[in-house]
Amino acid sequence: MKSVNPATGEVIQTYEAYSEKGVEKIINSVDKRWHQWRNTSYFQRSQLIQNLASLLKSNKEKLARLMALEMGKVLREGVGEIEKCAWVCDYYAANAESFLESETIPTDFSKSYVSYQPLGTILAVMPWNFPFWQVFRFAAPTIMAGNTAVLKHASNVPGCALAIEDLFREAGFPENVFRTLLIGSDKVEAVIRHQAVKAVSLTGSTPAGKSVASVAGAGLKKCVLELGGSDPYIILEDADLIAAAKTCTAGRLLNAGQSCIGAKRFIVVDKVYSEFLEYFTNEMIKATFGDPCEPESTMGPLARADLRNDLHEQVSGSVKKGAEIVIGGEKPVRKGAYYPPTILENVQPGMPAYDEELFGPVASVIRVRDEKEAVSVANDSIFGLGAAVFTRDIKKGEMLAETKLQAGCCFVNDFVKSDPRLPFGGINESGFGRELSSHGIREFVNAKTVVIK
Repeated sequence: MKSVNPATGEVIQTYEAYSEKGVEKIINSVDKRWHQWRNTSYFQRSQLIQNLASLLKSNKEKLARLMALEMGKVLREGVGEIEKCAWVCDYYAANAESFLESETIPTDFSKSYVSYQPLGTILAVMPWNFPFWQVFRFAAPTIMAGNTAVLKHASNVPGCALAIEDLFREAGFPENVFRTLLIGSDKVEAVIRHQAVKAVSLTGSTPAGKSVASVAGAGLKKCVLELGGSDPYIILEDADLIAAAKTCTAGRLLNAGQSCIGAKRFIVVDKVYSEFLEYFTNEMIKATFGDPCEPESTMGPLARADLRNDLHEQVSGSVKKGAEIVIGGEKPVRKGAYYPPTILENVQPGMPAYDEELFGPVASVIRVRDEKEAVSVANDSIFGLGAAVFTRDIKKGEMLAETKLQAGCCFVNDFVKSDPRLPFGGINESGFGRELSSHGIREFVNAKTVVIK
C-alpha cells in the first residue's frame, strides 16, 4: 500500500497491508471494547471528544501538510478541514446527550418511551477527497452514541488513516474504541460480513455504494451511503450575477473540484447567459494551480494521475459530441496530476459533461429558456445530492429549493456545504441515510420501545 505525492508522482511511504488474521484480531478487540464503552457516561465520552477537538486544533498545520502530500489539498483548505473536524467533535460533545435522550410517549400503559441504544461496532468506508472530515463527521456522533468504530480508508491516504487512529489514542480514548484497518477494497466484503460489525457507513462513488449496500443487505445490516453527485446551480435572470459567479467558482474549485457536493452543472436562463458566462470565466481563470504546499497555490493537483486522465477523457468525449471549451480542457505539460480550471458550454444530454459526475475542476454551463426549463434540467440527473438557485427573489428561491429541486441539500444564493448542525445526505443514486445533526447520530442506534404495564 503506497502513499504517493500527486504533485510529483514520488512515493512518500510504503505500508504493509494488514493480514486476514490481523484484521480479525482488531475487529474482535474493538467489539470487546464496545461492551465496556457502551456503559460509559455521556460526560466521559464528551470529555474525550473535546480532548480530540483540542488535539485537532493544535495540530492543524501538521495534519494539513499531511493531506497536501498524500492527496494534493492546498494548505489553506487543509487547515480549514481540520478546524471543521474539531467543530463537529465539539458539537456532538455538547449535544449528543440531548439528541439521544429517552422520549416519553403517552399511551394507555403506565409508562412507555423510546430509548436510543448503541448498536455495536460500526464500519466506516471512507474516501480520499476529505480524508479527515469524512471520517470525523462519522466518528464523532457514532462514538458519542456509545458505539465503537473501525475505519477502512482510501488506499491512497494510509498516512491520514493512521494519523486519525493516533489522535484518538493521544486524546485518551481507551484502546480499540477506534481502529484503522489498512486493507484493500477487495477485503471490505469480509469485514462487512463479520458478525461483530453491526452497520456500515460509506462515502464514495455510486458503484461502491451499490456494492456495499448489496453485501450489507444480505447480512441485514444497516448502511448509510453518501455517494456521487452532479449538483445543479440555477442562475435566474434576477440573480446578482457578479456574486453568483464568485460563489459558483468557489463551489466548483474547492478541493480542485473533487467533491461530491461540488457545483458541477450551471444552468443559466437565456436572458443573462452571456453576461454570467463572462463573469464566471473571469473568476475561474484567477485560480492558480501548483504545489499544494506553497501558500500562493489556490488549487492543487488531482489526487491521482489516473483520476486526472479519466476526467480528461470525459472532457474530450463531451467535446467530440459537440460541447465547446471556453477555457482549459488541456492536460498541462508538467509533472503531477494537474488539471486546469475548465468551462464547457453547449453541453447537452448524452454527453459525459451532462450525464456523469465530473470529479475535478470542470464546469458544465447549460443555457435554458426560462425558470421552468431550468428546474427540469436541474432534475434531469440520476443523482440527487445537492442543488442551488441564485435569485434576488428570496421567496421564489426558497420555494424552488424546498418544493422543486430534487436533492437532499438545497441552498439559495450560496454553494452547497455540510454543517454539523444540519442533516446531510442525498436521494436517488446519491445514496440514502443522513449524517450530522440529530438525524445523523440516530442512524446507528436502536430506537428501542420500552413499555411498562
